[in-house]
Amino acid sequence: MERIKLEYLDRIAVIILNKPEKLNALDTKTRVELKQAIEEVEDKARALIITGSGKAFAAGADINELIKRSPLDSIEAAKLGSELFTKIEELDVPSIAAINGYALGGGCELAMACDIRIASKKAKFGQPEINIGIIPGAGGTQRLPRLVGLGMAKNLCSLVR
Repeated sequence: MERIKLEYLDRIAVIILNKPEKLNALDTKTRVELKQAIEEVEDKARALIITGSGKAFAAGADINELIKRSPLDSIEAAKLGSELFTKIEELDVPSIAAINGYALGGGCELAMACDIRIASKKAKFGQPEINIGIIPGAGGTQRLPRLVGLGMAKNLCSLVR
């Protein structure tokens, strides 16, 4: 795999998003590799930790890839993201997001799909896609209110401008 590293510490799987020059943006190739790693982890690990290299956990979608997508490509990308995050959410082993920096857009959705989120003091969360006229496409609109409550979710969305 090119964009992620999968390591095992005893029976704990550690997935490291490894494209720090792009702030670990979740482009299609990264999401496909992440899905493959999750499928491998299902049978081999007792726990999963997901983190990012460099100064970001995952800074969301790769904007260069977004602008090249057709409407059908966008639907397929949203489907892949939704399937991936649902797969993480439904894992039989506990999943932990170790958030070491930016967790924006899809990166925030990835963190929300995990059972536990542990954030460093440098962590920054957000769903900034609303600022360009799109919605979180991989379940963020459902996961956020379930995690923090409807009132807080509305408040958090109103703070992002």
